[in-house]
Amino acid sequence: MKTTNILIISLIAISLMSCVQKSYERTVVFTLDVSNVKNIKTVGLRGEGKPLSWTNDLAMKPIKNDSLYTISVTAITGYKFIDVKFVVNGEFELQNKPNRRVFFNENGVTNYDAIFNIEKK
Repeated sequence: MKTTNILIISLIAISLMSCVQKSYERTVVFTLDVSNVKNIKTVGLRGEGKPLSWTNDLAMKPIKNDSLYTISVTAITGYKFIDVKFVVNGEFELQNKPNRRVFFNENGVTNYDAIFNIEKK
């Protein structure tokens, strides 16, 4: 009986360990064109997983005031993509539309260029 219990526990432990996916460091460099928006006060990024959040903006820095902003986000993840939305002056883009899904490059660094409130094709 003890041998059977030990065998069952060992099989469960092995199967649980095999379910864990490997994590990688992934960096995404976001560049956002906001030239179609007037009176810009804040530009941010929201999304799933740290350092992002759906409740608080991660502030983007201007490359060219009132037209081009950027931010680099690095995370340790086992996922192959990240879901995000840009926020300008506290307003989410693409309301009532799906989030932007950014697929990671295998080399670890992904460049993602977007125009505020315009879906990528």
